Amino acid sequence: MFEIFTRLADWTIADLLTLEPGTKLADAVHFFVEDTTKIFFLLVIVVFVMGLFRTMLSPEKVRGYIEGTSRGIGYVLAVILGAVTPFCSCSSVPLFIGFLEGGIPVGVTMAFLITSPLVNEVAVVILGSIMGWKMTTVYVVTGMSVGILGGILIDRLHMERWVEDYVWKIRMGTIAQSEVDGSMAGRIRYAWGEVKDIVGRIWLYIIIGVGIGSALHGYVPQELFAQYASADNPFAVPVAVLMGLPLYSNATGIIPVAEALIAKGVPIGTVIAFMMSVVGISPPEFIMLRKVLKPQMLIFFGVFLTISFMVVGYLLNVIFA
Repeated sequence: MFEIFTRLADWTIADLLTLEPGTKLADAVHFFVEDTTKIFFLLVIVVFVMGLFRTMLSPEKVRGYIEGTSRGIGYVLAVILGAVTPFCSCSSVPLFIGFLEGGIPVGVTMAFLITSPLVNEVAVVILGSIMGWKMTTVYVVTGMSVGILGGILIDRLHMERWVEDYVWKIRMGTIAQSEVDGSMAGRIRYAWGEVKDIVGRIWLYIIIGVGIGSALHGYVPQELFAQYASADNPFAVPVAVLMGLPLYSNATGIIPVAEALIAKGVPIGTVIAFMMSVVGISPPEFIMLRKVLKPQMLIFFGVFLTISFMVVGYLLNVIFA
């Protein structure tokens, strides 16, 4: 299905740019052309489909699915919905308030918010098509596991005391959302609007991510990764996580970088830990959550995710050694 993108990259190298095949520049350009075209194609298709889905699943319905369930089932439902619902970090505050108003425990709510940026439905499709469904399954399962564990710890440690006091006084009958025309034409217009909005917001991250991946693929010697990022280096995972913390990208943009790292022989655990670090600790989401969470909760949130990503990296490196 995706052979057309490989052929396009081959044509670009051989006919359009007349580069010598096998050179570092040709390899880098081939990687850039093939991944950029493939990612944008998949991005438009998946976002459009999810836009149609979004017209049928409001934040209010998401809250309704979780509300009234047992605590254990609530964690599982929260991470599943966090993985499949197309809500960005800008929805985090109203979702958080709406969930708590509906009687959903803080831990279950945080499980949703942890999983949502980590396991992105668009990134899952692109990750699966580019790097295979084995790695994609590992990424999804570990991301959801981190969300469940985080929710359980927050509940067990009674961290509801670190939610801003005003949040408990708010009563929201529904979570604000824009009205969507229920006709098929209206749903299609909405879905296409989502494509233009989301692609317009993340296209630069994708270009940067593919560009970095291309440079790694074409120019950085494999021996360098073997020396500093191999499973034999006990500090490779923490370094990967700490390097990812100050960076900011969505899961879609970081996939080409992960692909290049895997191709250079970096262990899968180290790569996934790096991906989660870049995606999971989002500065915009932290800034927005500060409106509803006290500093103690945000510090716990950041420390928990950092440690979790390191543990995941080490564990996966052992499993896939």
